[in-house]
Amino acid sequence: MPEFSDQSYPVVLVTGGARGIGKGIATYLLAQGYRVVILDCLRKDGEELVCQLACEGDIRFIRADVSDEEQVNKSLTRVQNWFGCLHGLVNNAAIAEPYTGPFEFLALEDWQQYLDINLTGPFLVTRAALPMLRLSNGAIVNIASTRWLQSEPQSEAYAATKGGVVSLTHALAISLSGQVRVNCISPGWIDVGSGSFSEHEKPMHLTETCHNQHPAGRVGKADDIAVMVEFLLSPKAGFITGQNLVIDGGMTRKMIYE
Repeated sequence: MPEFSDQSYPVVLVTGGARGIGKGIATYLLAQGYRVVILDCLRKDGEELVCQLACEGDIRFIRADVSDEEQVNKSLTRVQNWFGCLHGLVNNAAIAEPYTGPFEFLALEDWQQYLDINLTGPFLVTRAALPMLRLSNGAIVNIASTRWLQSEPQSEAYAATKGGVVSLTHALAISLSGQVRVNCISPGWIDVGSGSFSEHEKPMHLTETCHNQHPAGRVGKADDIAVMVEFLLSPKAGFITGQNLVIDGGMTRKMIYE
């Protein structure tokens, strides 16, 4: 268990924790001795996960939309009522589909939805969680993407919001100096089907080519991200703040000639 000054089990809130990378993070943190609250709009998946992991530790689910200010504020009030404290926040909730089609046909409504969930969401949740995080001298980990610094075609909305998350991270780290540490992780290709996931998450078919194109020799797993999240939340990372850590098997350092 992490060596926090607070002798109770540390409490962490994971947004978007019902599926995918967020689910992997929540599951891993629970196994490390954290009390975990999952905030997600997917009621069925969230409730199923809590039932699945209930015997592993204290895990709870709140159904909420991270882009809705009232729902977010009420959710953090519930966390306060349950535990009276919060040690860590993982802003993971996002629209995971990066492709929106040709830019000239990208509707303002769709652009705004990406902004609302992927960027306004972390703002709202962080703001609501800040009073408790200040009291615990806690830590925030934002989940961005390697698409903040490189792109494929027709991914403008996703890339723009993930770039915003990286910038929000270092701005918050300076504003909260000495109070709350704030860092960011930018995952590369992560196969969320490699873990124990719900019936809605079908593992992708990974070929030898998929793995071999990574300098690390394989596609990433959810635990590759979760391990770093746990480290950044813990006092072991006490001298790290305002950073964006790329976890992509080395792909962003690879020159590719066609």
